[in-house]
Amino acid sequence: MSGSVETDQHVSAPVLAAYSYCEAVTGQQARNFAYGIRLLPAAKRRAMSALYAFSRRVDDIGDGPLAPEAKQTRLDETRKVLARVRAGEVEEDDTDPVAVALTHAEAHFPLPLDALDELIDGVLMDVRGETYETWDDLKVYCRCVAGAIGRLSLGVFGTEPGARGAERAAEYADTLGLALQLTNILRDVREDAEGGRTYLPADDLGKFGCSAGFGGPNPPAGADFAGLVHFEVRRARALFAEGYRLLPMLDRRSGACVAAMAGIYRRLLDRIERDPEAVLRGRVSLPGREKAYVAVRGLSGVETRGVTRKSVRRRS
Repeated sequence: MSGSVETDQHVSAPVLAAYSYCEAVTGQQARNFAYGIRLLPAAKRRAMSALYAFSRRVDDIGDGPLAPEAKQTRLDETRKVLARVRAGEVEEDDTDPVAVALTHAEAHFPLPLDALDELIDGVLMDVRGETYETWDDLKVYCRCVAGAIGRLSLGVFGTEPGARGAERAAEYADTLGLALQLTNILRDVREDAEGGRTYLPADDLGKFGCSAGFGGPNPPAGADFAGLVHFEVRRARALFAEGYRLLPMLDRRSGACVAAMAGIYRRLLDRIERDPEAVLRGRVSLPGREKAYVAVRGLSGVETRGVTRKSVRRRS
């Protein structure tokens, strides 16, 4: 599996304009994601921005103020746009720039567009207000809203010819998506609670005395909130460790992109682990200089070499 490379000279002005719109959406709405994809060559960066812009549209419907029935209708309409993209029915002069960009990306990279249907399915779970009893239940949701994006991203990145274990690349991409989503869930636990959503498994909440929820800056009385957070951090770290096996299968810049995005979230986990109640006081984030450091590490190949060394030790 390999990604396509295309120069600006071979991309029409309407398509470039559509991509520019998607890149603007990405830069404004997804700073961590945008930080990672800036390490990619232009064609791959544009394709990733198209995937993000479509995904953002789906997420914004799910997170918006509309009534559930209206959200269902909007998501059905978005699924129809995806069907038009899949069928190659979107012309370059279409009035929907996201559809134009996604159509062009799909024509030049092996994108599993069915994964975007899974994303819509996951957001519909939000619209229905589903909660999750166990980690296995939550994994279904995470695979829809994040694992699917991991598999789509792999379609853009491609794998290096002859890469050892490349047949499992999609599995590792999916697992990285789970790791990122669980980190998001931990970071946004209070914000989600204020919006009436609980993602952490009920089994875990009960085990640590947190079933009452997180409506304020302090944990529920008598709860072992730190224990809950540390438990979920360990789970996320295990997912990252498994998903990082993807890195040696990617070319240098694609690997740097993945290492940068995943590295930012791993550092968020570090901050959350050090001060679990910080997620109840506000959103935990990294300063720009720390993100830049993570990007440099990604470009240097430090993370990839670390994964390779561990793989060699396991085989010896």
